[in-house]
Amino acid sequence: MRDAGFATAQTAVLERYGVPVEESWIDVPVVRGQAHVLTAGQGPPVVMLAGIGVPAAMLAPLMARLGGMSLHAVDLPGYGLTDTAPGFGHDLRADAVRFLVEVLDGLGLDRPAVLANSLGSLWACWLAIERPDRVAALVHVGCPAVVLDTSAPIPMRLMSVRPIGRLMTKLQPPSERQVERLGRMVHEHPLPPEIARLILTTERLDHFDEAFFGVLQRLLRLRGNRSKLALGAGELARIRTSTLLIFGADDPMGAAAVGARVAEASVGGGLHVVEGGHAPWLHHADQVAPLVSAFLDRTPGDQG
Repeated sequence: MRDAGFATAQTAVLERYGVPVEESWIDVPVVRGQAHVLTAGQGPPVVMLAGIGVPAAMLAPLMARLGGMSLHAVDLPGYGLTDTAPGFGHDLRADAVRFLVEVLDGLGLDRPAVLANSLGSLWACWLAIERPDRVAALVHVGCPAVVLDTSAPIPMRLMSVRPIGRLMTKLQPPSERQVERLGRMVHEHPLPPEIARLILTTERLDHFDEAFFGVLQRLLRLRGNRSKLALGAGELARIRTSTLLIFGADDPMGAAAVGARVAEASVGGGLHVVEGGHAPWLHHADQVAPLVSAFLDRTPGDQG
């Protein structure tokens, strides 16, 4: 998918943070189309995955501070320029793993490190469970989606109920004010203006609503998460990939206490708490990047 308005907003973000990238489109059969990837830097490969509803360029503030690595930031299906297809996500776990494997194959990466946030972290965990041979290390920046007994703030749970979600979108369509409320909900207010514009442009893409609501309805319900897809303690114990957890002190999706419980079940770098909310690199990349670099220096992945 190509969209001039999105491309302009993405360029503004990358220019603000001084991140020169090469754009590529990788054939991905599971979405019957292509995945959009931003590549920057040189060195050991790191695949980067953002959360629900936001594109890969959202990670630009962190990309700007990670030197000595080849960073491959991937738009998830429907959230940016990556294609999506009817039926994608009906078996969300299987489709997510297949998507990531096909992206790695298209990029020529055998076993890179994966750095992810929220929904991207959930997908990365599924990949590490189902295909541990494809992940050298995991870095979660912000609480992974639906880990243990976490869910989401009430507005997102309401939106997971199909009639209510559609009504809320009709009453509060994408706007600058709506994006501002989103920033407050994830405790990252005020959003950098270029980031806010990028999110707004993403929400206005034709394919966004179907992808966004489809995932919400599979992961959440009004009372909390849908346990079938949640990362319970048993699932976390299956991940033997070396893992670093970086949680924002004010993350509304899962506080530091949740991070400590996840760290107990994880192998590797343990838990570090930094300032910020659910996307702490937006305002505190200076705290996040050194932790990532130090961990990955100790946990090298394949060169691809």
